[in-house]
Amino acid sequence: MTTSDTAPLVELRGAGKSYGNIRALHGVDLAVHPGKVTCVLGDNGAGKSTLIKIISGLHQHTEGQFLVDGTPVRFGTPREALDRGIAAVYQDLATVPLMPVWRNFFLGSELTRGPWPVRRLDIPRMKETADRELREMGIVLDDLEQPIGTLSGGQRQCVAIARAVHFGARVLILDEPTAALGVKQSGVVLKYIAAARDRGLGVIFITHNPHHAYMVGDHFSVLRLGTLELSAARSEVGLEELTNHMAGGAELAALKHELAQVRGVDVAGLPEADDLTAPVPGSTEGKS
Repeated sequence: MTTSDTAPLVELRGAGKSYGNIRALHGVDLAVHPGKVTCVLGDNGAGKSTLIKIISGLHQHTEGQFLVDGTPVRFGTPREALDRGIAAVYQDLATVPLMPVWRNFFLGSELTRGPWPVRRLDIPRMKETADRELREMGIVLDDLEQPIGTLSGGQRQCVAIARAVHFGARVLILDEPTAALGVKQSGVVLKYIAAARDRGLGVIFITHNPHHAYMVGDHFSVLRLGTLELSAARSEVGLEELTNHMAGGAELAALKHELAQVRGVDVAGLPEADDLTAPVPGSTEGKS
């Protein structure tokens, strides 16, 4: 793992998590620095979700160390993580589709005014604040009164990112933010990931798409079956090698060799490890 000029905001040292006899994560090292995007890649079942849950306070690690600002921690709830500036934006965003954009921006943290016990929502200030914060992130919406459900998937992700920044996030965890998006909307989300990084946040970008990761990433960690297969800075790994690790090129080569020994099995059609770097055709789903 490479060093940085700044101390990590969040760090895992040999961290792991077991559920009974099942070891979901083992011996993982990870460091998240301010103003850097740390990409965590892996297939389904690789351990990405478990890692997110440890850092965001949903689960506690059962081995190794979890440090925030250099101090060992063991969060009991997500609120404890939020209080330390760690915010997670999940793929299934916690929004109310029929409520306006500004209302979702402050959902659960509404601004109020007036004396107790007759305090009421400070709607003008919430609208003004939401508009300002979104614009500072480069997000310009024509009408903050429109239901958030009418926005594209990429726009909703961007609103969630701006919301986390406004409420004091120093570490932003993004769980597969481009997974269900088309090429255009994925580009929008990647733009705002870079914007969050440029504002000094430490970003953890969880994805299974190495092409998206390489566009914005500063450091890359590839998980496989709960262990760390690769940890490398951008200067140490190219997209081709990253994709090969992600796609299991070594495993595919071994499988092809084994199948070649079996009578009646034609391995000529199987891709070589080098072929795994071909770009995946972009889906049109979610375009706007």
